[in-house]
Amino acid sequence: MATSEPVQTIADIARLAGVSKSTVSRALNDSPLIAAETKERIRAIARQHRFQMNVPARSLSTKRSHAIAFVTYSYKKHSSVPDAFMLELQSGVSSALHALGYDLLVVHVDERDTEWAAHYLESGRADGFILLTATCTQHHLDTLVEIRAPFILWGAPPGSGYCSVIGDNVTGGRLATEHLLQQGKSRVAFLGGYENHEVDSRRRGYQAALRAAGIEPDPALAVNTHWTEETGRAAMEELLARDPELDGVFACSDVLAIAAIDVLRERRVGVPEDVGVVGYDDIAVARFCNPPLTTIRQNGPLAGRLLAEHLVQHLHTGLVTNVSIPAELVVRESA
Repeated sequence: MATSEPVQTIADIARLAGVSKSTVSRALNDSPLIAAETKERIRAIARQHRFQMNVPARSLSTKRSHAIAFVTYSYKKHSSVPDAFMLELQSGVSSALHALGYDLLVVHVDERDTEWAAHYLESGRADGFILLTATCTQHHLDTLVEIRAPFILWGAPPGSGYCSVIGDNVTGGRLATEHLLQQGKSRVAFLGGYENHEVDSRRRGYQAALRAAGIEPDPALAVNTHWTEETGRAAMEELLARDPELDGVFACSDVLAIAAIDVLRERRVGVPEDVGVVGYDDIAVARFCNPPLTTIRQNGPLAGRLLAEHLVQHLHTGLVTNVSIPAELVVRESA
């Protein structure tokens, strides 16, 4: 017999049971992820308070919404807003999803929130998720795997157990550094973004090219920073303080490369005569820099299209794919 007014929401049940909302939802939907004892305790509370699942919402959660969520996270102090490569990638996602009959939903998630994925799936608002390694956390990835959410990740190494698309970062780092060496540069610095798998791989390519040329990489000529013009400028100043004789810079993004060129120009250092600079991504603005930027093309629109197509394929077939796109050197005037 009920002893109080009927409970209105899953959140009310969760509070009474001392569990998360997603646990309540899974228990009421008989998910195999929830232990039998926990299921029964939650169901008993629901019966006691005459709680009934919202039928329209339940219906939505069992059907395709034909919407894919592109997930971004709360920007930290030093994050670049907006990130030019991310916008180009998102444009590719949007175009491909439209062709496939899906809508794009941009989701802004607090990095401390662990319930967002279950909420979007169980409410029927999204069929799957597209995430970027540069903006998500390992904790969030673990949560997605745990609840068996359909998702694809940009920037993950192949063979990770879930769908991914990644650029050939080792080759990109090698091509950039080889080009600087071929221009007669010998003191080539590495200006890296905030460390993750992509940046680490580009650094391995940079180091491999140096060693192939008989040059041992100098730790003093490598700096990692955040993906903004302001922090890129500070990192370039630091590199010049460490070695005023450096004559080449491989930057892990076009934004960082442009920041490096600005610092060099202010010091009246010739680019590329005195210091050659190579960027990464080939964002649209790269060709309009002064001088036009030599860079590694990652092809954001292609990456976005592949993310959309392979996630939709996964939704329909369950097939897990890991795709790599090539890195291409684009020679302009900065190196």
